[in-house]
Amino acid sequence: MITSEDARFCEHNGVDWIEFQEVIDEVFDDDEQPIRGASTISMQTAKNLFLWDGRSILRKGLELPVAYWMDFIWSKRRMIEIYLNIVEWAPGVYGAEAAAQFHFRKPASKLTRREAALLAAVLPNPIKRKAGKPSRRVNRIADRIQVRSNGMGSYLSCLGP
Repeated sequence: MITSEDARFCEHNGVDWIEFQEVIDEVFDDDEQPIRGASTISMQTAKNLFLWDGRSILRKGLELPVAYWMDFIWSKRRMIEIYLNIVEWAPGVYGAEAAAQFHFRKPASKLTRREAALLAAVLPNPIKRKAGKPSRRVNRIADRIQVRSNGMGSYLSCLGP
């Protein structure tokens, strides 16, 4: 999930200002909507736990301080644990355990690396994308996630033992 959703998760304090600036630059360079967002795992957790769905400047403005606050009081390990347990993985399917059961008919602890990558690939659009019956696009995204995750190694030391 980290390689897919927030590659600098261990480096920032809730908000990835580098990614944020890149998305802003895309908007001003192209005069179009950005093709990706700048929400970190902390920001997504803040939104899912305390705020509302939908896009608005107000919600994004509230997300930033809440993400900073959560990152200050929780460990990175706790942040990812909460995120994985509240994110929607399919219509009405919340949490990694429920997603593993729904898509693969097994507990999350028994998922293969490929199945975990397929779950990560359905985000940020779990309503249209399916991990259990992946499209070619979802398979390609999962391939990229697996390649990236092979190089993460010690980077994920912020999660602890």
